[in-house]
Amino acid sequence: MIRTGIIGGAGYTAGELIRILLNHPQAEIVFVHSSSNAGNPVAEVHEGLTGETDLRFSDSYDLEAIDCLFLCSGHGASTEFWKHNKRPEGLRVVDLAQDFRDESCGYVYGLPELNLDRISGANLVANPGCFATAVQLALLPLAAAGKLTSDVHVTGITGSTGAGVRPSATTHFSWRNSNMSVYKAFSHQHLLEINRSIRGLMPETGAEINFIPMRGDFARGIFVTAYTDCDLTEEEARSLYADFYKDAAFTFMALKNPDLKQVVNTNKCLLWVEKHGDKLLAISAIDNLLKGASGQAVQNMNLMFGLDQKEGLRLKPSAF
Repeated sequence: MIRTGIIGGAGYTAGELIRILLNHPQAEIVFVHSSSNAGNPVAEVHEGLTGETDLRFSDSYDLEAIDCLFLCSGHGASTEFWKHNKRPEGLRVVDLAQDFRDESCGYVYGLPELNLDRISGANLVANPGCFATAVQLALLPLAAAGKLTSDVHVTGITGSTGAGVRPSATTHFSWRNSNMSVYKAFSHQHLLEINRSIRGLMPETGAEINFIPMRGDFARGIFVTAYTDCDLTEEEARSLYADFYKDAAFTFMALKNPDLKQVVNTNKCLLWVEKHGDKLLAISAIDNLLKGASGQAVQNMNLMFGLDQKEGLRLKPSAF
């Protein structure tokens, strides 16, 4: 059994991570750390776990007692954590914040469709961002084939859980319901990791990725559309994508233009491409809390420990 610990256990990503690990046949949870909830039952905060666990939040942790640590605190907190803690030799770490996505301090960027071999057996993995995952999966086949030669125009809509568990002016129900808005146009922080990956595959590209993120009026999921000038035919493009992801455990070409409900509550990414004149449209759909966060973190854990990528992640979509 893989003994796991979680730092920052009260948020949405931690709640989903706990849910997955409780049902993972090769993992057990040793501690869930949360200073603000220490001593309280985990199911009191993550109410969907009522009846599934007697775990309580802890205000202490023993890194020597675990094999894999998940860091689920806010951005910047992971760097601060390692200022005050020493990683035991052999402890594997999956960081769900953005602190090490530039592969600093020896971390491997944890997008399995891009870095499968490097993640396998790694000790330190930086989980990708949710928007970054959806956008990259829509564009990586084109970059790998040298076909990103024109600017890319991307629109991505995310559910309210992408903003975290702490309520704000743009996440509470009365504002979010029946509403949409744009935020961080052309400047979203995930562009940094998206561009690193694209240029890693196609260093000579001069294409700009113009990204417009939007807040959606739903709780979970990300739906991305991206289009660019492309000389491939529709049939060639679909063949390119199918071949690029032929060995991927969770990323699939859809049988028809997909919708968000096909991926919510799963670790899947569904893709679709179609041609309109000279422009190629790519559609990408994921669950922001699973393939965009906790599900991908467990997928990375499975790879790090030599398990089947799908272990603990055979989840049914909330399609109706």
